[in-house]
Amino acid sequence: MMNKLLLIAQIDVQSWTYILVGITFTLYIGIAIWSRAGSTKEFYVAGGGVSPLANGMATAADWMSAASFISMAGIISFAGYDGAVYLMGWTGGYVLLALLLAPYLRKFGKFTVPDFIGDRYYSKTARIVAVFCALLVSFTYVAGQMRGVGIVFSRFLEVDINTGVVIGMLIVLFYAVLGGMKGITYTQVAQYCVLIFAFMVPAIFISIQMTGNPIPQLGFGAELNDGSATYLLDKLDGLSTQLGFAEYTEGSKSTIDVFAITLALMVGTAGLPHVIVRFFTVKRVKDARKSAGIALLLIVILYTTAPAVAAFARTNMIETVSNQPYAEMPEWFKKWEKTDLIKFNDKNNDGLINYVANESKNELIVDRDIMVLANPEIAKLPNWVIALVAAGGLAAALSTAAGLLLVISASVSHDLIKKIIQPSISEKGELIAARLSAVGAVCVAGYFGVNPPGFVAAVVALAFGLAAASFFPAIILGIFYKRMNKEGAIAGMLVGILSMLLYMMKYKLGWFDEVLPDKSEWWFGISPEGFGTVAMVLNFVVSIVVMKFTKVPPKDVQDIVEHIRIPSGTGEAIQH
Repeated sequence: MMNKLLLIAQIDVQSWTYILVGITFTLYIGIAIWSRAGSTKEFYVAGGGVSPLANGMATAADWMSAASFISMAGIISFAGYDGAVYLMGWTGGYVLLALLLAPYLRKFGKFTVPDFIGDRYYSKTARIVAVFCALLVSFTYVAGQMRGVGIVFSRFLEVDINTGVVIGMLIVLFYAVLGGMKGITYTQVAQYCVLIFAFMVPAIFISIQMTGNPIPQLGFGAELNDGSATYLLDKLDGLSTQLGFAEYTEGSKSTIDVFAITLALMVGTAGLPHVIVRFFTVKRVKDARKSAGIALLLIVILYTTAPAVAAFARTNMIETVSNQPYAEMPEWFKKWEKTDLIKFNDKNNDGLINYVANESKNELIVDRDIMVLANPEIAKLPNWVIALVAAGGLAAALSTAAGLLLVISASVSHDLIKKIIQPSISEKGELIAARLSAVGAVCVAGYFGVNPPGFVAAVVALAFGLAAASFFPAIILGIFYKRMNKEGAIAGMLVGILSMLLYMMKYKLGWFDEVLPDKSEWWFGISPEGFGTVAMVLNFVVSIVVMKFTKVPPKDVQDIVEHIRIPSGTGEAIQH
């Protein structure tokens, strides 16, 4: 027995990664083959017969993307208190989903968000605008997932990021194209188990190591077990201020920006098409609400652990690298250097790593996206734990990528081809079109993975802004306001999405200026990540104003709106 344990301990990180990633990928492919879709209903909504528990787990996996697993704790580790906006916004959005959207959309009984908007607003134009918004949001979001896949592969399988993206594309292509929503749903159940185990195991290890408390959420606020009687966060505040950074527990964002980002993330969550479509897969309306509640509980496990992981990682990294000889850096540092996600430039040629807030003197650049992945290595955890985190990161990125690709596929095949271009297409023809659309979507997603517009969570945050600016008002008004008509909805969606796009291009991507504008130029002091709130308000205002000066919706549409809000109809979805 002892010999076997020694043998396991001697297996290196790369070998462990091949073993664990190989096992999990085999599991995903096996599930896809077992649950392959044979009809358009199975391809789009898994046949509409998924249990609330399975759907809750699949929704949690769909939701906890590379941004949640890889990048959120990374942002918090660098931003400190300011990173709390992601925790508040992304979890709060699920409360909105459970209360305001999920049950009503399920009762409406459609396949996609553009399907709901096209029928509710009795307009092909509204459907086309919704398809455009769905594609824009999904491609923006999927860019972050494919970059996350590339980062994991580049470090742990020691291939370049582009090769890692291609490997991820092939795996997603297989089970998304073959299984559709049916295959994706049951694959995501497995991926949730993998990603939550992979996130929690190192967090528990490091919490015990640093504070003696096995519960990371409690270890986060506990005293260090080094005999100093110092609390973890007090030590981190001290380390941060010594290096010229702001105190970790103090925020630097303005109140209005915190509010705007939090609200944009909340309503963006409630408007994300790949999340909403999950509630079309359950049998009954009440199951949609149940699965939203289950998903929220499962998500909270990771989200309450992320601040602890961020603090552990930041403390360990500063103590490991700050003012230390570069020649004595551990193996993990050199391996991450090969990915260009850690860069050291010895400006004063003294051989020491000068890691400080002052940009002119700082010699170390650390990409936020590596903090969770490198955390077990920095803490010197066993090799199998380090490899487990890699498998978890891939599960998180691939689960969300698959859900997004299905939205893209359904938007093209169902909402454009079936509903607008060729209504007479057979079910078999539509299924072929759906699979071909998925192939095209994977190729575009791969391009974004190779050429991503920013680090993972920044890209994802912009996707939420786009969803908040476009879909949320149209869906809310469509459910709760019978008078809302197609003219108002179309005008609102166009104004919302275009204003968000223009603001993002100017203040995030710098498209209209030679130099990226300074934050002092932001409107009302609101960052691009928070501007989705302003764009959403514009959408609401324009929708209601235009509606007031145009025709009321047809009587049958008003009757449908009335019907989906009746509490007694908690059985099957309506047919119309």
